Amino acid sequence: MNFQHASHASAPERAIAYAPVDVTLTKGADGSLRYGSRAPLDPYDPSLANLFRSAVERAPDRALISERAGKGWRTLRYEDARKQVDALAAALIERGLSAERPLMILSANSIEHALLMLAGFTAGVPVAPISVAYSLQSQDHGKLKFVTKLLTPGLIYVSDTGPFAKALAAIKDSDAEILASRNTANLDGVTLLDDLRKTKPTRAVEEAVASINGDHIAKFLFTSGSTDVPKAVINTHRMLTANQASLAQIWPFLNEEQLVLVDWLPWSHTFGGNHNFHLALKHAGTFFIDAGKPVPGLVEQTVNNLAEVSPTVYFNVPAGYAAILPYLEKDPAMAETFFAKLRMIFYAAAALPQDLWARLEAVSVSATGQRVPMTSSWGATETAPAVTAAHFPLERAGVIGVPMPGVELKLQPYGERWEVRVKGPNVTPGYWRSSELTKAAFDEDGFYRIGDAVRFADPDDPAAGLIYGDRNTEEFKLTTGTWVQVGALRVGLLSATSPVLQDAVIAGEGYDHLRIMAWLNVAGCRRLLGDDAPASAAELSRHPKIQSHVRVALKRWNSQNTGQSTRIRCAMLLGDAPSIDANEITDKGYINQRAVLSNRKADLDRLFGSESHPDVIHVDA
Repeated sequence: MNFQHASHASAPERAIAYAPVDVTLTKGADGSLRYGSRAPLDPYDPSLANLFRSAVERAPDRALISERAGKGWRTLRYEDARKQVDALAAALIERGLSAERPLMILSANSIEHALLMLAGFTAGVPVAPISVAYSLQSQDHGKLKFVTKLLTPGLIYVSDTGPFAKALAAIKDSDAEILASRNTANLDGVTLLDDLRKTKPTRAVEEAVASINGDHIAKFLFTSGSTDVPKAVINTHRMLTANQASLAQIWPFLNEEQLVLVDWLPWSHTFGGNHNFHLALKHAGTFFIDAGKPVPGLVEQTVNNLAEVSPTVYFNVPAGYAAILPYLEKDPAMAETFFAKLRMIFYAAAALPQDLWARLEAVSVSATGQRVPMTSSWGATETAPAVTAAHFPLERAGVIGVPMPGVELKLQPYGERWEVRVKGPNVTPGYWRSSELTKAAFDEDGFYRIGDAVRFADPDDPAAGLIYGDRNTEEFKLTTGTWVQVGALRVGLLSATSPVLQDAVIAGEGYDHLRIMAWLNVAGCRRLLGDDAPASAAELSRHPKIQSHVRVALKRWNSQNTGQSTRIRCAMLLGDAPSIDANEITDKGYINQRAVLSNRKADLDRLFGSESHPDVIHVDA
């Protein structure tokens, strides 16, 4: 069945309980708007340690976390986790760790990673989960060296010294103790995690929990940003627990049944590590660690997990949905398992193309007879992360919702849109050891300058929410003076070329027209070509049928989008992957438009060259 064209618009939506929308909007003398929720924020936990311990008390025998172990799952119950967490917290306290000497975790999501994070929260020791790519994908380890020097950690954890041997060698000047679950590299001076598990908890652990307040630092999270140097965002306990209280307030349906998450998003980022992992703690839910990723060779792990475990809420980024959709569309049994208990589909980190929205709805209707509600939110690492959320039914992609309880937005006029700034208990106090960056991040009224632009979904009805406009730093002008709204254009193009393109960057600054460079959705290309599809992205990028599909799709797009700021003259299909070292992509799959354009000058020269090149698809030809 072709799910993309299935009739689903009239199908009933699976009912869930939302909090009512009640917002206030006032205009200041300077032309700015103040936009917030009338609902006061419910009381929130004083610390993440309390959040975790409350979950243990509510559901001691429930599975907290599971990860793959062969064909089965290795599972840890809340009660058993509490015992290990207290032992590890005692070990952290014995080592005198603190904000000046935090715990740095280099490895990916795992049960051990979770236990160490929880131990840090319990001991009052900040935890710094670092992108695995800095250690295992980077060639020069430049970012890893930078964050290690900035943080001065007292303890560094890796799952196994073998894969991390080069990374550890790159930061050998650090005086941090190295902690590992396995020491297959036989490095000297490595402490094994099992030895720390044997530490006997003392009264110092209880004293630490009692002493933690909202201002204490829980985490350092690094932003990729638009520069080569990551920033260490201070995440306090107040930020994180207040944000969870706000989410619980707007989504009362989460209390109706046990929460089950199947999640791949890295804990080094706020979406996976703050929003999703802490959501499981807040609701005493079960968190299944998905070791997959929305890239060829790893997405299959996600598919296998979703074919076996039925989540009650599913979180992903648009690139993740693009990667799993071909499997859901061709495998009814997997789709039935995926949608069986699903109450909500949630996307964030980037705009979701409407084509993906429609296809998800179609598969949902085919599998269950109902449309599973889809929603989105918006925020940043500096806001813990959620600022707005659409806690009301949505009919299409694009709306990022209304301000959450406890959050106030200041909207500054920005052309036909609004530059958005944020204030609330979920907002960071600043950047670690960087007073200048911290000062520049806030305006004269104490609002955090998030750097994004928005517009109202309905200018006459603030309760209809906001639509994400673009990051201000990604916009540019053509030589004709026409502004190009990169985010909205990118989403439209990905929908128009579905299922072939995974992501794209828009080029045209310094020119009078637009061209694009794009990466392929390998699974989508294979679905289009069938069994004879080439295996590599490089081969697919030059395949005549793929190039023809893109050309025809963009011609159709141009016929409906004739303006200079939307019409695409040429496209180049990239046969490689975006580079983590060059800051072209984050672990979540967010593309840094400016970094890509800066790094790929040779590709740009070919794209805008006067002579025909086999890599370039001439849409207007």
